Amino acid sequence: MDAFLGFARRHPNWTALVLGALAALGFPPLQLWPVALAAMGAFALLVADSPTRKAAFLRGWLFGVAHFTITDNWIATAFTYQAEMPAVLGWAAVPLLSLYLAVFPAIAVTLAWSLVPRRPAVAFALALGAAWVLAEWLRSWVFTGYAWGPFSLALMGIWDRPGLGLLLPFTGTYALSGIAVALCAMLGIWVQGRRWLPLGIASVALVVGMFLPAGKAAQGLLPLTLVQPNLRQEEIDDPTKFESQFQNIARLSLPERPLSRRLVLWPESGVPDYLRDGYPQRYYDQMTAAGDPAFARQRIGAVIGEGSLLLTGVTDLIIGEVDGRRRAVGAYNTITPIDAQGNLGKRYAKAHLVPYGEYLPLRDFLEPLGASRLVAGSIDFLPGPGAATVDLGEHGKAGMQICYEIVFSGEVADRADRPDYIFNPSNDGWFGSWGPPQHLGQARMRAAEEGLPVLRATTTGISAVIDARGVVREHIGRNVAGRIDTVVPPAAAPTPFARLGHWLTLLWGIALAGASLVAMRRRGG
Repeated sequence: MDAFLGFARRHPNWTALVLGALAALGFPPLQLWPVALAAMGAFALLVADSPTRKAAFLRGWLFGVAHFTITDNWIATAFTYQAEMPAVLGWAAVPLLSLYLAVFPAIAVTLAWSLVPRRPAVAFALALGAAWVLAEWLRSWVFTGYAWGPFSLALMGIWDRPGLGLLLPFTGTYALSGIAVALCAMLGIWVQGRRWLPLGIASVALVVGMFLPAGKAAQGLLPLTLVQPNLRQEEIDDPTKFESQFQNIARLSLPERPLSRRLVLWPESGVPDYLRDGYPQRYYDQMTAAGDPAFARQRIGAVIGEGSLLLTGVTDLIIGEVDGRRRAVGAYNTITPIDAQGNLGKRYAKAHLVPYGEYLPLRDFLEPLGASRLVAGSIDFLPGPGAATVDLGEHGKAGMQICYEIVFSGEVADRADRPDYIFNPSNDGWFGSWGPPQHLGQARMRAAEEGLPVLRATTTGISAVIDARGVVREHIGRNVAGRIDTVVPPAAAPTPFARLGHWLTLLWGIALAGASLVAMRRRGG
């Protein structure tokens, strides 16, 4: 430890960069959580040793730059699936985004450094935890928010075990991140002080918690068929592939035996057809099904069969008149129920849209400068009203979150009308190899903190059935076509987080800050 501190004092900025990169290795797909926790502990010591507030901010910012560059490297892959800009720009976009995201850990460490003037060890660790809670909460909503990769994701462990996600019902994601950061700081302090007994006890408790068995799966009652069609991203918008894509997903969806009821789940982008009436004919002609939305609906109903209800991602156009011609002026990214007779149910429209992916921010200003969306299409998607529960009768009450929405803690379920499960269709085909397992990990966090099963159907994987404890009970890996036939896991009783939302986050932040103040006073700080 003395050697580390000596090197860090000579090269603090390089040390912060290295520790930020190491902390990212605790996230999926690598899941080297001991490395991440050790790196965070060493980083806390580095910040506490900062000679000035400016130095603390810089060390926090450099840590964040490296951390988010590694965590979000999958974003670069998205640039290979669009034609508007060179794919090589993706490798510049990731560190550029990280320059902004790094401001939040920098704010956290600067706040902790400022609030604990002489930085007595325990007080600083607790203050850093409280500030980290605030920083992650801010990151989730400032400039529409980017909540991807909370530090607590490193505590979820392997898929078929709950890990320290067992604490999420009582803390929520951002508070658990703050608690983890405070604990990491304490581990670093104990190593520095050679206090082996508390270090050993805490380390054993961490290992036991991370590897606790999941136990037997609770049995639900609603039969489920979840389909992953393996729609390759480079082919998903190719009209010559639409019919073969439909035949593939239809084949995977046929009932294996007669059932009185069955829920069928297809991913986002699972249906190439426009299913609603009233669009100009030229839009239907661009798709399959002989240019007839009624025929498209009826053949989907025939595929799923009697007693089945399909939930799938569908694009719904908004038609207006421009220069005397009816044309699409916007769109909704929706989940639409379809029954065996081809009838459409109440749709859910995605509320938390992806900037530059589903809409171009400040379009009137940026478009003349050459900016565009990174995915096909020139019109913007419009946001829906937010988390909603759709009553599907005998198929249960469904909460719905499309793709990226599932990463936003506290925003995935209607607290006034609690659903039985959350359906999360997604197109992860442009997320590279790191994005899908991270996306799945964050879906697990939503399941655990809300006490609700999450059902993920994706185009290329990873599709999964996640129970109300955040345990993956069944899954389909990446880049394979397949189906899961099972039952929807039962919901748990509403968790403290499900009842209180981010008021619980606030309480934890206050508790950590208050404990820091008590520790300072005891040390005369």
